[in-house]
Amino acid sequence: MDFEEFEVDIERAIEDSEPSKSSTVIDTLNWIDSTWYAPASRNARWMDLIGDYAGAEPFVIDGHSLLQVVLDDHLLALAKDDDPSFQIIHAIYSLERILKNFQSRSANFDIVFFDINRHPVLRAGESEFTVASRALARRLLYNHLQSLDSVNTLNFASLSDKKWVDYRVRVKPMFVMVNDGGTLKKGVGGQFAAHQILTQRLFIFDLLASGLAMALLEGVIFKDSKALSFVFESKLRLSHRAHLPKVILTAGVVARDVLTTHEQGPFDQVRSCVLSAASASPSFLDLRVTLRHVGLSYLSASKSDTQPSLLAVFIIHALLLKSVSVQDRAQRLAPIKPDLFISLVKSFLPRIFRAIEAVIVVNGVSLDIDIRVFLCVLRYLSEHPAQSLTEILGPTVAKDAEDIFSALKLQYSIFSCLSVSFLPDDLYEMPIPLKLLPFSNSVFDKELSVVHIATEGITLSNPIESVSSSGEESDEWDDSSTSDESADVLPSARSPQNKTSREDTLFCDTQHWHNHRMSILPKHLGGDATAPMTEWQRNRKLRSDQRFMKTLHDQASTLTGALGAVLQQMKIPSVASLANQRSVKPKVVHARPSGKSTGKLSKADAIREQNIAKKESKQASESAAWIASRIQEMESLDGSGLQKFLQALARNPRTKEASVGAELRVYHMHRLLREWIYSANPDSSASRDKYSLLLMRLIKEVWEIGFSTKDIANAITSVLITLGFSDYIDCLVVSDSTDDRALSFRFIKLVKSKTKTTIYDFMQVKEHHIVWQLRLFGEFMDRSMDSKADARVTFKPDAWQRDVLDAVDQNMSLLVVAPTSAGKTFISYYAMEKVLRGSDDGILIYIAPTKALVAQVAAEIYARFSKDLNGRSCWAIHTRDYRVHDPQNCQILVTVPEILATMLLSPPLAKMWTPRLKYVVLDEIHTIGQQEGGAVWEQILLLSPCPIIGLSATVGAPEKFNEWLESVQTAGGFQHKFVHYPHRYSHLRKFYYNIHEKPRDVFQGLSMYKTTERTRFLHPLSMLSSSARSLPSDLALEAVDTLNLYRALSTCTALQPSILVALDPVVFFSSSKLLQQKDVIRYEEALKHHFAPLLSSFDLQDPGTPLSRVITQLQDDILSRVSDRALNSQPDRVVSGGNLIHLVADLHVQGDLPGIFFSFDRSDCEHMARFLNRMLKIKEDEWRKNSPEWKRKMAQYEAFLQARKERERKAARASKHRDDEEDRSADTSEWQTSFRPHDPQPDFSFAGQCTSYTASELDEDIADLTRRKPSPPDWALSCLKRGIAVHHAGMNRWYRSLVESLFRRGFVRVVFATGTLALGINAPAKTSIFCGDSPFLTALMYRQCAGRAGRRGYDTLGKVVFYALPMSRVQRLVFSKLPSLSASFPVTSTLIARLFNLLEGSDYSTIAVAAVKRLFRLPQVSFGSEEGKYQLLHHLRFSIDYLRRARLLDEQGRPLNLFGIASHLYYTEPSNFALVALLRSGVIHKICAQPNLRLAKRDFILLMAHLFGRRYLPPACTKEEYITEVVKKSPSMVLLPPLPEAACDVLIEHEREILRIFTGYALTYGTQHQKDLGPDHILPFSKQNISGTAEYEPSPIRDYLHRIAIRVVARSLFVANSGHDDHFDSVHDLAQTARRGLTLNEHTIPSFEGITKGANQQGRKHALNAYLLDFYMHGQVVALAAANAVRRGDVWFLLQDFSLTLMTVRGVLEQLLQRRSIGEKDAMSEDVDEEADSGYASLDPVQWEDEEEASGKQEEGKLESTHDSERPQGVSVADWRVFEVVSGALEEFNEKFRAMWA
Repeated sequence: MDFEEFEVDIERAIEDSEPSKSSTVIDTLNWIDSTWYAPASRNARWMDLIGDYAGAEPFVIDGHSLLQVVLDDHLLALAKDDDPSFQIIHAIYSLERILKNFQSRSANFDIVFFDINRHPVLRAGESEFTVASRALARRLLYNHLQSLDSVNTLNFASLSDKKWVDYRVRVKPMFVMVNDGGTLKKGVGGQFAAHQILTQRLFIFDLLASGLAMALLEGVIFKDSKALSFVFESKLRLSHRAHLPKVILTAGVVARDVLTTHEQGPFDQVRSCVLSAASASPSFLDLRVTLRHVGLSYLSASKSDTQPSLLAVFIIHALLLKSVSVQDRAQRLAPIKPDLFISLVKSFLPRIFRAIEAVIVVNGVSLDIDIRVFLCVLRYLSEHPAQSLTEILGPTVAKDAEDIFSALKLQYSIFSCLSVSFLPDDLYEMPIPLKLLPFSNSVFDKELSVVHIATEGITLSNPIESVSSSGEESDEWDDSSTSDESADVLPSARSPQNKTSREDTLFCDTQHWHNHRMSILPKHLGGDATAPMTEWQRNRKLRSDQRFMKTLHDQASTLTGALGAVLQQMKIPSVASLANQRSVKPKVVHARPSGKSTGKLSKADAIREQNIAKKESKQASESAAWIASRIQEMESLDGSGLQKFLQALARNPRTKEASVGAELRVYHMHRLLREWIYSANPDSSASRDKYSLLLMRLIKEVWEIGFSTKDIANAITSVLITLGFSDYIDCLVVSDSTDDRALSFRFIKLVKSKTKTTIYDFMQVKEHHIVWQLRLFGEFMDRSMDSKADARVTFKPDAWQRDVLDAVDQNMSLLVVAPTSAGKTFISYYAMEKVLRGSDDGILIYIAPTKALVAQVAAEIYARFSKDLNGRSCWAIHTRDYRVHDPQNCQILVTVPEILATMLLSPPLAKMWTPRLKYVVLDEIHTIGQQEGGAVWEQILLLSPCPIIGLSATVGAPEKFNEWLESVQTAGGFQHKFVHYPHRYSHLRKFYYNIHEKPRDVFQGLSMYKTTERTRFLHPLSMLSSSARSLPSDLALEAVDTLNLYRALSTCTALQPSILVALDPVVFFSSSKLLQQKDVIRYEEALKHHFAPLLSSFDLQDPGTPLSRVITQLQDDILSRVSDRALNSQPDRVVSGGNLIHLVADLHVQGDLPGIFFSFDRSDCEHMARFLNRMLKIKEDEWRKNSPEWKRKMAQYEAFLQARKERERKAARASKHRDDEEDRSADTSEWQTSFRPHDPQPDFSFAGQCTSYTASELDEDIADLTRRKPSPPDWALSCLKRGIAVHHAGMNRWYRSLVESLFRRGFVRVVFATGTLALGINAPAKTSIFCGDSPFLTALMYRQCAGRAGRRGYDTLGKVVFYALPMSRVQRLVFSKLPSLSASFPVTSTLIARLFNLLEGSDYSTIAVAAVKRLFRLPQVSFGSEEGKYQLLHHLRFSIDYLRRARLLDEQGRPLNLFGIASHLYYTEPSNFALVALLRSGVIHKICAQPNLRLAKRDFILLMAHLFGRRYLPPACTKEEYITEVVKKSPSMVLLPPLPEAACDVLIEHEREILRIFTGYALTYGTQHQKDLGPDHILPFSKQNISGTAEYEPSPIRDYLHRIAIRVVARSLFVANSGHDDHFDSVHDLAQTARRGLTLNEHTIPSFEGITKGANQQGRKHALNAYLLDFYMHGQVVALAAANAVRRGDVWFLLQDFSLTLMTVRGVLEQLLQRRSIGEKDAMSEDVDEEADSGYASLDPVQWEDEEEASGKQEEGKLESTHDSERPQGVSVADWRVFEVVSGALEEFNEKFRAMWA
């Protein structure tokens, strides 16, 4: 279901925009783009295709799009009009590198060629040389793909090809990666460029209309372990093609015909450019035969001007290539004169390429070609005419050549005439080795001792500084002198004694990142003393704290433990108080002796025993009387009344007593038996199933209580005999009972006294009791796995849980992977208790991935633990937005990863706080693999100075991740344990909501509603598709599922008879005891073991296969009658919305609420909640209008209100005459006193009716929400009253907290949520519902969300319902496999800089030194990185050199100057370094120096928008026509204007220096470790060796090729084949073309190429969205959504991030200026804030203030922002102007930002 805010209504769009009947191809393309493609592109999502989308699911890469990306590579010398080269091995290498990029990310893909989609590859309409070159390359690359065993390459005619349709059914690809053709640009692409783009657009239209999603292949970014691109969901239908105007479809056909006509060559063999699949027995023609065929084809097509000399040389070069190494094929383009060049590209090469293609088509062969080698051979032959072929080539090759020449009757002897066509060689300049700047650091020197690199003796001028606009401006930020001579020079070389020069200011990281007045360390850790608060501040803080603690207390009161009981707070004494108590003489405590004592009791003990016995006897008597009284009351109750009474009794503490609980359950059995006997059809199978199940559940509960009397034992025995379960008497009747007390009622007689036969034969179960248990009793089976009592916890832990407890007791590191509800929550709380009891200063850090989870965990800690620490707090919260209590002065800190990473790298904390860490708990540790923030998790694991506990329910291939984690923990000196428990406590039963069947009745209210029976059960194996070849390891079967699977296998005789006999449940299980869950698991494993071989031969298209018949047997009868087309199509959103009320009502009447309705778009969640609420209100209004009952009630109520005065007089009289009983009860007995006519009626509300939460409490909570700003929208509050809520990250935090509490309390029972409720939030639901498809509904997210169902302590079974999803998508989700965790390379230049800051700022504390050493001594720094230790150290050394040249570190590694910006904006690298460069260069000074302040602020925001918060627009959204139309209706400009030229120049110059540094790194490492790197002639994907054969004899021509070949160290030899040496054009070029074994991570090099490339939007793969600048200019959120295509739910977060960035910049600049000013110390001493901080962003200590406080805070902020309006002494005018502009821009931005949410 999709209610996307950007979705295109294609039918309406077509109706509103009719194309001209005389449209040209360009007009047609523009119509397609403006009407459909550009608007559809707005809905595309930028995401990680593998980790966040496909996971392990199959997808398709369009083969022609893949080849287009390869052939369009600007480095590839092939099909370029200014270069005759044809370097096919470089093309093959590029192709394999792309495939390798996907393979290394565990992508599951096939390559599919659609013949209809070939035109963008062939480029018809361009020069014949280009078309012929690309046509031949296409054939050769296709043949190469066909030869690869590790990838499937398929070929289809079009999307309507039946083979493609069959493939889709069989494989079920999730999406197709394809190019969209780009945008039409003048002078680019030839005369038919528009034709090519149009055909591509129509192909994409048809692709999306067929139901497949699409991702852009061109422009995909491979970053770390991610593959990032735009994803287009399928919103179209097949019927939509019919809505396209005929003129559009005709234009598409014409365009395709034109391209087909112009792409054909002169050979009949290639008249059709259709690719054909490789034959089963490919032809292996001898090379000489192939060349002879090529020659004949060429000569036959060239009747005149055959150019025999060129043909002869071409044949020679082809014969030579077999024996020429890749190294010797790395040749520069021989300089040739124009006449030869024209002859080659206009005549010879196009014809020879076409001839080769013709031979390939006919013979199915391939041929290696290298035109650069061809030209080298041609030049050598022309310059050595005196030598014979034998002398030049060697006898073998010469003979082969002569044989071919003879067969072709080719005259070849004259080459000297061609010598005049060549020019002298150009001079070649070898790369100059880079000398590094001097550097020495006591910690790093030892680590870097293995890196041997020359350093400069003296410091040279810094190229980075050469573009500075003026000495004054640039040196202000370096604290240099004001002389121009010193402005642009690096600090001079200095000896260790002269540690830093006068030009630099050392950076001191002791202040808050956003406010330099706020110190990081609090007073108790050595920081500044806090300033006294004003009375207003104290009152505000008190009110804020009180409100927060009330909210926290309310939230904590709703939390329950694993058994469903409310948490009880544990008071833990401080260790100091216990130490004081040890000196006091302990009191003697007399324990009651256990067991029988052989010794004589003392008189005192005897008296004590007597008193205890009397007390127990009295309690037993009272309990017996109490239960007897309750049973007496129940005798008069029947049906629902009895059930409600029993439920109420179950909540009474007295029923926890063993005797009471046992008797109550026996009485319940008694009543059930009476009900069964007198029911309408007691002997029906339905009655037998119902009552036998209820009775056996009660018998099992009595046995678990462990109490029995003779009467109880006799009653249970008689029930078991009657049911036919006599075999279970010994194991279910508590034996050895000596208690002879009688039951307080007479149990129904079931067995005849004399004959001992049963009285009611119809009660006997007709099937075998094993089969009965599997069919009915599965969810009630004992689920323990070797459980035993353990004094350390309050429950009986399973074996794996005891292993975890032992590990925590031994201070071991842990990785625990166990499903949701398996019982892993206790681990973190046990560790907390251990830390709290162990000391008063030890700290445990709890890391939660989301802020919502942080708040909940804090509430649970509050509910569990209390400890008096003499003014310090037991726990604290610290997130990016708020803090509660002092994060540095607590024992349990609950936070998010970014905060802990910052604290671990904080120098002040490293001295006093970090050494106190005892444990770090990382909940949902699988988040380490997510696109954003994964590197931070890795940094925490690498830097933590204590053991860690990692918890997750969903880790793919956890063994691989654990191997790396264990190495990290071992390096830190900690033992590590891995615990993997695969079984859920409660099973998940899956259902499909059959939206294709219309409901019988219209919804009129819940009391009259009858289920539509459209919620259809899905047996897990009934969803098998032919694409499945194995079962996911976590696919579990319930007991009844195993039974049904066995029956299907048996019915279909799918297995051997002997196997079926062994798998018969009656044979497989022992019959002497009740089955347990572990028995069913063993049976399930046996079934799967024999089932797995059937998958290997499974073909869904063949209904006769055994597995197909089994699947048919398991399928639901109703669903099987729905057509496959309907089941597998995406339901219409109108139908989806209209059925929503029926879905929720069905779940309500089936008892399947509370439920969480998952949709992964925030707008969808809100839309569905509003829709449901509106539907209920409409129906309620109709009912109120027409219901006589309601009218009568309202009339009584109105009469009640009119008689108010009379009632008041009665009340007054009653107060005077208290003995007047009649008057006193007159007012209180009337129902009208509590009647609320405007509240939703229960019939039209899903709010829980059996909860203690009242309507008045809801009113109070809603009033509290509205007081706080921003308050939730009115519709959200209206929904709450009907028990409906929305939960996503864009909703108000207090609202979300209330929703979570009300959901746990049972008042809110319908929650529409995104993934925010999937990550560990305590929101126990009975059912998880997936509402519609989404790219974010991945294998991982599916498991997280489904795992919410099944409340431990409430439900023994969870339910999962799929609503408005195609069945094929459901199948894919159920059988999806969790992807392996992906990794992010964490050692960035910013991290390196922060490590130096950590060392320096902490005075090289032991903790800091140990962290650095551990990081760089790991054999593998990242679990997904191929970079080894030595390469990492080289990377480290050159990164240090970059930081030195940027003047962020001095020679000893001390932070300098603008280090604060680089460090505090670490998460924005490389933009943080770009900002530093622009500040130092003077560019920002120039911008700010403009006379017009408004313009200066605008230009500053423009520059910042280029650096931070960058969001891409898809290419189709950047078309001028489309942008013009959008801007016309909006104040937004949408496309970000170009980066200022001066800024661009600075960054380009800086980029050159970065490239020089890291090229030096690659050259140095490549030179020093050449042997370790191995050979570079292995292709990356296929691992084919292209070294060339060595059996041929030496020859002058080979020596010549070897002598003139390019020698490379860092560059791949395959790329050098196109003439490239070790001079690189960009960091991207360096990283992507590095040689084998040299791992260069482009994204750990602070390259500005992404910022500077195409700064005017030209040449950039994706243009930048101007949303930040637009918001700064107009402040309209609606415009951001409508024009800038920013989703409303994302706006707040994006703007907040940018606001924090501006605050950081202002804070750092302010700190630098303060240090300059003369009155620095006085200013700082007067303005010390009372709050301490980690230095990370924190908007407010608690942020739980009301509107008055919020406005007060704003006023306070205004005063603060305008302080020091006069320039401080010692600060230059230019610097002060920059500060004013930055502050002004920040205030203006924040003013609009506050207005947005206020």
